[in-house]
Amino acid sequence: MSYQGQCWWITGASSGIGAALAQELGTRGARVILSGRDEARLAEVAATIATETLILPFDVRDEAAMLVAVERALPWSGGIDGFVANAGVSQRSRATKTAMQVYRDIVEIDLLAQIAHTQALVPHMATRGSGHLLFISSIAGKVGVPMRTAYCAAKFGLAGYADALRAELSINGVQVHTIYPGSIATNVSRNALSADGSRRGRSDSVIDNGIPAGDAARTMLDAVSAGEREIIVADGMEKAMGEMRRTPDALFDQVAAMVAGGYMDKMEADG
Repeated sequence: MSYQGQCWWITGASSGIGAALAQELGTRGARVILSGRDEARLAEVAATIATETLILPFDVRDEAAMLVAVERALPWSGGIDGFVANAGVSQRSRATKTAMQVYRDIVEIDLLAQIAHTQALVPHMATRGSGHLLFISSIAGKVGVPMRTAYCAAKFGLAGYADALRAELSINGVQVHTIYPGSIATNVSRNALSADGSRRGRSDSVIDNGIPAGDAARTMLDAVSAGEREIIVADGMEKAMGEMRRTPDALFDQVAAMVAGGYMDKMEADG
């Protein structure tokens, strides 16, 4: 698969994995749409990309603003070839001390906002008969990790949505990829929410010593090119944990075969 001449849209593109993916896509010849809350930081990332870019800033929790961005993106791109649901926030707090609002905020940002944006693009991609949807989950979306109960709930949910969507779109030529990063050297820990919802403000040594974001981005896009549906990007124990919970390709194929056999039509007819 070649990214040359394609158009890809990335949320959470102002830093970390999102920025690294945008830069790598530009290196591979794709035009890139960059979204996030901070327009100035998005402009800094855009300046590092060799290809044409479009900056569409908005808060992912603002669904109306997201829909306006979709209306701007489609004419500019002539069609979205790839969408990366990357925006998110992590957590570092014990469940026994965590305010319920932290759960609401993380689920809204990491899960519901990503679903809303995808749902706005799915009809376009399905009608077009092509495209790639990338969902940035986490090893914490496969294995329950202490101090991240809200984050795990959201990332497990995102993976479940992606798996079901993959099956439905398997008859439309749209490919769905779920990415499970381990420790990547970004600001994810520093920006994580504490028990009261405040920004943590400090990093973890395991994150600081994690896989460089640029290396992770290259691994992700190589795996997408190879048609992998579950993409684990981690080292050491994190990789081993992710591999232990890997979904067999045969199961994905079995569910896709159900769709090809008319499962959804039969369900709708029975309703």
